[in-house]
Amino acid sequence: MSTSRVTGLAMTAVKGTRLRQVDSITLGATGAAGDRRFFLIDERDRLINAILIGELQRIIATFDEHSRRLRLEFPDGTVVEEVIELGASVATRRGSKEFRAAHEVTGPWQEALSAWADRPVRLVQTESAIDRGARGAATLISRASLDRLAQEAGVESVDGRRFRMLIEIDGVAAHAEDDWVGKSIQVGESVIHFEGHVGRCKITTLDPEQGKANLPTLEVLRRYRELPSIEPIPFGIFGRVLQGGTVRIGDSVRPNE
Repeated sequence: MSTSRVTGLAMTAVKGTRLRQVDSITLGATGAAGDRRFFLIDERDRLINAILIGELQRIIATFDEHSRRLRLEFPDGTVVEEVIELGASVATRRGSKEFRAAHEVTGPWQEALSAWADRPVRLVQTESAIDRGARGAATLISRASLDRLAQEAGVESVDGRRFRMLIEIDGVAAHAEDDWVGKSIQVGESVIHFEGHVGRCKITTLDPEQGKANLPTLEVLRRYRELPSIEPIPFGIFGRVLQGGTVRIGDSVRPNE
């Protein structure tokens, strides 16, 4: 494996809202600090994400772990920002299955988000809203893989935020990251043991800023990808953080010796 570099880091405080490019992250067992620490649920405690409400991706959400201030910026210029306070605990669900334990967040969030979603929603906080828990605390994809997808789709480029990955790298061939499953890789100060491929869903067809379907990613991936995997339509990889630390744009990515 040749040495590659981190070229992109993307995160958001509220699951389903727009990913923001950042210069560095602090990576630990539950993911990047401040990343996806909140998500939305409906009146039946079920997860609400961008698959259900694509225009969530038009909201920019940031959270400061130290001050505990959450900031939501809406497309119409409205900003809701306060120190969060936690209310009752709730056992959330994803469809009919248990998702994870969380606490409701009290304050102005419900009113603003419900008005935007045009349906009742509640904001909750959890230790991590990453779907695979500690096994998937970090996700990674290469720029070359995104370029290959663009080539197959007949478009100039593909915005990596479609795939909602934490880390983007360059310096390897297209889909070279597939071979890292089962291996430990040093990314900046962190060491990640990659455990599987990320299976893809409808959300990748949506524009990552407007939330509207405008690229048939699933159709294209089905057509040219022939990778044995337990995940449907694999693209990118996920892993467990063995050693936490800071990851910055420009950091090297190499096998953990």
